[in-house]
Amino acid sequence: MEKREKIIKIRATESEYSDLVERSTKPRLAEWMREFCLGAKSPRARNIPQIDPDLLRQLAGIGNNLNQIARAINSQEWKPVDRIQVISALSAIQRELAELKRENSGDDS
Repeated sequence: MEKREKIIKIRATESEYSDLVERSTKPRLAEWMREFCLGAKSPRARNIPQIDPDLLRQLAGIGNNLNQIARAINSQEWKPVDRIQVISALSAIQRELAELKRENSGDDS
């Protein structure tokens, strides 16, 4: 995205300024003026969805499991049995995430 470096200053009477602010559909006047005058759409901030606290706890637990796996990987040498345990744990996490996604996707399929 191109950086905005040019500044345009305009003078307005109190009533003109009030009229601009009243017409503006954006919280910031400059943003509205760019859209209105140039047809430049500003990127929208995404709405943050409400998350079920139970889902958040489950995701935090999965994150903790991943942290434990990463800590173990970084702290010891690996034997074949260790690799199998890690792959098994990662597979279980993948299944849990897939199930959570299915339950919370809003898709009834």
